[in-house]
Amino acid sequence: MADSLDALEQVIRERRSSDPATSYVAKLTSRGRAKIAQKVGEEAVETVIAAIADDRAGLVGESADLIFHLIVLLADAGLSLDDVRAELARREGVSGLEEKASRREN
Repeated sequence: MADSLDALEQVIRERRSSDPATSYVAKLTSRGRAKIAQKVGEEAVETVIAAIADDRAGLVGESADLIFHLIVLLADAGLSLDDVRAELARREGVSGLEEKASRREN
């Protein structure tokens, strides 16, 4: 059974090729990856603002928007939540400080 993020990812993938006049995902996709990435950035900023303001409801809503737009971006790049899950699994058990240091070396 798929969880809600998997279900959302499937809907996003299906709607990417829909009519941009009737689908937000198709409209955003038709505007290109730079526009999708810009939306991810906007949602990230709004998430940070809600967190700093200690706006719990706002943080939940903005986090949902951020995750939605991130999945649209991943789909546009030919990636999936499974790719992100695999990377998280690879990092499991590795200190965050060690992992960050290893990225600087590469």
